[in-house]
Amino acid sequence: MDIYAFPPIAAILDAAYSVLTGLADLLAPFAGAAAAAAAVILITLLIRALLIPVGISQARAEQTRARLAPKLREIQKRHKKNPERLQRETMQLYKDENTSPLAGCLPVLLQAPVIGILYTLFLRTDIAGHANDLLAHELFGASLGTSLVGMLATGPFSLPTLLVYGALIAIMIVVAEITRRVFQPVPVDDSPLSSPGMLRMMSALHYLTAAFAVFVPLAAGLYLTVTVAWTLVQRVILRRLYPLPVNAG
Repeated sequence: MDIYAFPPIAAILDAAYSVLTGLADLLAPFAGAAAAAAAVILITLLIRALLIPVGISQARAEQTRARLAPKLREIQKRHKKNPERLQRETMQLYKDENTSPLAGCLPVLLQAPVIGILYTLFLRTDIAGHANDLLAHELFGASLGTSLVGMLATGPFSLPTLLVYGALIAIMIVVAEITRRVFQPVPVDDSPLSSPGMLRMMSALHYLTAAFAVFVPLAAGLYLTVTVAWTLVQRVILRRLYPLPVNAG
């Protein structure tokens, strides 16, 4: 069964398709053959702007978790042999502070449907029963519907696709490295999350987006590139507005 043929999902995809193609038509006089790519960038920027409150919520939650870290460590030391008491005291601390250990995490789920829709629009050959014309659009000669892995595995080989993907992946790697250096996690004594192996794995996760991008259509890779760049700038700004306490570690 094709889940995308389910009427509600097909209607959502068709509406998103109409918005994206309509925006591309408006941008065509200025962007030419890259109109659809420009539309993806503009939509990504709009989505990220709409999600600024989510970013603020995450920054506040990160600040709160850092502020509570010394108290949590003290509770863990006092009740490490009594898991039930440890959990009760931990939840009471969050309750007293009018927060939750999941604060700032749930809003991230708001992005999942948007990412899924954009990904699908440049993956399927048909949308709601009609041909998907978005797949015919290009960026500097590279098809927006082609993935780097797909091109290398099944062809045909396209130098523009290789070059455009190389540029996007290079940008994502640079952003990941800056993010890794600027937002290094603060080690916590006696915490499994502070082991050398875990810290290395957490550092490697910054590059996961760049690795994932080679498997998705170019349009989705463009979305990911704009997203990680926006996220880095936003995190830098919000960290200044909501700095972590100096005793967080």
